[in-house]
Amino acid sequence: MHKPVILLLGKNGQVGFELQKILPCHGVMYAFGREDFDLSDLSYLREVVRNICPDVVVNASAYTAVDKAESESQVAYGINAGVPELLAKELAISGGLLVHYSTDYVFDGLKSGWYTESDIPNPQSAYGKSKFSGECQIALSGCRYLIFRTSWVFGTHGGNFAKTILRLAKERECLNVVADQHGAPTSASLVADVSSRILARYWQESDRDCFPYGVYHLTAIGETTWYEYAKFVVDYARKEGVVLHLQPSAIQAITSSDYPVAAQRPVNSRLDCGKLRRTFGLTLPDWQVDMACVLKKIISDEASVKG
Repeated sequence: MHKPVILLLGKNGQVGFELQKILPCHGVMYAFGREDFDLSDLSYLREVVRNICPDVVVNASAYTAVDKAESESQVAYGINAGVPELLAKELAISGGLLVHYSTDYVFDGLKSGWYTESDIPNPQSAYGKSKFSGECQIALSGCRYLIFRTSWVFGTHGGNFAKTILRLAKERECLNVVADQHGAPTSASLVADVSSRILARYWQESDRDCFPYGVYHLTAIGETTWYEYAKFVVDYARKEGVVLHLQPSAIQAITSSDYPVAAQRPVNSRLDCGKLRRTFGLTLPDWQVDMACVLKKIISDEASVKG
C-alpha cells in the first residue's frame, strides 16, 4: 500500500514545529527549514519538490517580520508569494494537495463584525499584501488547496507575545499594552491539530475532486485585546507560582496611536470560523482554554531548564 509522501516547509516555525510532531502519522514526511536551504532560491525549491514528488505539501514557511517587511517588501513577497506560487504550480501538474497558512493581516481591520471567508481582503501593510498575493497565486494555479487564515499565533516554540509578556513580567513593575486591537490568540498546536484532522479527512475521501477545498478561517473561539491577553498571561503565571515583579493591575491600557510601529495593524482581527466548523464538524476551544494549556507547558519547560 502506498504511504503518502508529505513535504513540510518551515519546520522550525511555531506552527511547523508542531506539525513535525503530528504529520508523520499521515505518511512519509520530509521536513525542511531555513537552515536546510534558502527558500528564496525558487529553482532549488522546484528541484526539491520534483525529487520528492509529494502527495501533500504543507507550507508553514513565511516571512513574518511585520514591521521589517515595510523596508524589505521584495524579500517578504519572495517568501510569502513566490514560494506558494511555485508550490501551487507544481501541485497543479502533479495533482497533489497544498496546505498553506495565511493571516488576519489580509484584511484592513475596519469591519465592525467578524470577518468571514467571503469578505474581500484589503491588506494595509507590506506583510499583509505579500500574504494575500500568495493566496491569490494559489487560487489562480488550479491546484487542490487548503488555505488556513489564523491570527495571534503563540506556542511553546519560538518567540511570541505570550513569552514576551512572561519575560517582561519578571523584569518590570509596570507595562503598557495596546487595548484597541481585537482578535483571538491561537496556539500553534491547535492549528497543527486541526490541519491533521482535516488531512485525515482528505485521505479518507474516495473522490478527491469532491473534497471541500478552499480558504478557511482557523482560530480559537472568542476574542480579546492585547491588553486583556497580557493580563491573562500574568494572572495565570502568578497562579502557577511563577515569581513576577509585575502585578496584573500594573498593566496599563494604551491605544495603537500611543505605540507607533512601521506597519499598520488591523484594529479588528476577529475571524469567523463557522465555515470550518460546519464543513468538517470540528469543535474549537475557547482562547482562554487553548492559552492555559500552552502557558502551562511554557512555564514547565522554563522551570525544567532552570533545573
